[in-house]
Amino acid sequence: MNQGENRSAVADETGGARPHGIISVHGVRYQIKDVARAVAFYTERLGFKLERQQLPAFASVSLGEFTLLLSGPGASGSRPIPGGKAQEPGGWNRVVLRVTDLPAQIEALKKVGVRVRNEMEVGPGGRQVQIEDPDGNPIELFEPAG
Repeated sequence: MNQGENRSAVADETGGARPHGIISVHGVRYQIKDVARAVAFYTERLGFKLERQQLPAFASVSLGEFTLLLSGPGASGSRPIPGGKAQEPGGWNRVVLRVTDLPAQIEALKKVGVRVRNEMEVGPGGRQVQIEDPDGNPIELFEPAG
């Protein structure tokens, strides 16, 4: 096997061609029941910036270089997938936001009614907790160790 045979053409870090046309990460999409409510949560509770909105179907919010796409029931990104399965909020895959002073962040969010899924976990890489947006989509708050 040649050295390059085990690498994906899409993930080629040598600057080679990308035959699949993938050029960058555009964002992460969350399924939302009420887009206006989700925009208020992300902008007012977590400090995101509103980039674009077409209520009631869609909005995008950003934090630094990261974009979160909020797709409501009328959005093209929320239509049923083949076989009729509905795309729904929730699950365990999540956005991870880096924070400072995680215990203080948890207390401040609890005071304004943000749902916390679990107790703060501590491991060798740092500490984390999961919170939820109003539709039950998980968000992890992570404070790196040291």
